[in-house]
Amino acid sequence: MTYKLYGRDGWGSAIVEAQLTWYGLPFTIEAVGDLIRSPDARAKLEKVNPLAQVPTLVMSDGSVMSESAAITLLLADVTGKDSLVPPAQAAERGKFLRWLVFIVANIYPTFTYADDPARFISVDAARDPFRAATDAYAQRLWRQVDSHAGSPWFLGERFSALDIYVDIMTRWRPKRGWFESEAPRLFAIARRADQVAELRPVWARNFPA
Repeated sequence: MTYKLYGRDGWGSAIVEAQLTWYGLPFTIEAVGDLIRSPDARAKLEKVNPLAQVPTLVMSDGSVMSESAAITLLLADVTGKDSLVPPAQAAERGKFLRWLVFIVANIYPTFTYADDPARFISVDAARDPFRAATDAYAQRLWRQVDSHAGSPWFLGERFSALDIYVDIMTRWRPKRGWFESEAPRLFAIARRADQVAELRPVWARNFPA
């Protein structure tokens, strides 16, 4: 059975799209509208995922998975492959898990809050300062991640799902120019990941030039 990925080009669903592509799993993309500004888009996705968030993945058995970190770990289990997730006995397993959860638990939510502050802040005059403070906090977190990044990949010689996260999330605010000067290790990883042959079609579809 084919997997069904609910997603939007350039959004977090690209993280899972890249992994499905990497593993060679059959999947279709169910395009969703702007979940921030379109009530209809949210209502459609809420039928599958009450939080109306992407990525939402319908598995081959019909069950629904959300949360990109959980999907990352599950796909590795389903495929029986360790090419994106270090196995339990690997020396780099702890580092992988730490920074996977750090990114999704600490940095990813800053986009949830700052992309549309009106969802959380009722006073107009407070929204711009709130977004600026949230973005500044995200930048501090990225600098922390950068200080632990290896070379040529985040885990050193081993490519992993962390490098997929870095490639995609460095395309979001504050974007690649900031990373080049303020988080150069992550910038270098992202540029290298851009050239991974298996994933270039995913980058081109989600982030057209």
